[in-house]
Amino acid sequence: MPVNKTDLLKNLDAELRKGTLVLAVLSQLKQKHYGYSLVESLNDKGLRIDQNTLYPLLRRLDKYELLTSTWEVMDPRPRKYYQLSELGHDILDELTTIYNTNHETVSRLLKEE
Repeated sequence: MPVNKTDLLKNLDAELRKGTLVLAVLSQLKQKHYGYSLVESLNDKGLRIDQNTLYPLLRRLDKYELLTSTWEVMDPRPRKYYQLSELGHDILDELTTIYNTNHETVSRLLKEE
């Protein structure tokens, strides 16, 4: 069965994105956000993410204690707000260093003739 280039590229793109979503989400949670506001903020900044991807990620990061979460009542309904915990700040700093090192290495590799 021949490989469909479009499907293959879509799958590989999804794999690349998975590796950076955690870093992108953590970077935005230096300030308090509820889920939908985070989706909108990321989308506005050019990182397309949908709620079905974000909410499980937020729950996982909260479970790992990288986030603190609080319920607040704004408007007629309560919203769960997320923000980096102290551990989250430390992990974000370390992941940023790892990401930058990997990015520099891959950039060098891509520039090789």
